[in-house]
Amino acid sequence: VQLQASGGGLVQAGGSLRLSCAAPRLIFSTYVQYVMAWHRQAPGKQRELVGSITSGGSTTYADSAKGRFTISRDNSRKMTYLYPNNLQVEDTAVYYCNILGSDDWGKGTQVTVSS
Repeated sequence: VQLQASGGGLVQAGGSLRLSCAAPRLIFSTYVQYVMAWHRQAPGKQRELVGSITSGGSTTYADSAKGRFTISRDNSRKMTYLYPNNLQVEDTAVYYCNILGSDDWGKGTQVTVSS
């Protein structure tokens, strides 16, 4: 499927970003069937689920993301977004989007939080 994550960068602690995930190879009728998810992998750690969003907009979040991160999607554009707020140094990781449950990861985007 080759989902494409973008929008990462270097940010100071307390800052915010908007990460985007494009699904150019999915047709609309297929895209809206999927639950989309954001994951992250910090250096030396396993990849972990950040949260997910259904086609209808229902979201779930990992405990580490609750209250700080927001996931949204624009089905018409086949885009999924992650808004990490109040970023902390421990949020430094490569962030990936995927279809929940799939093993197709595509290229992630690096988020680096400085103290």
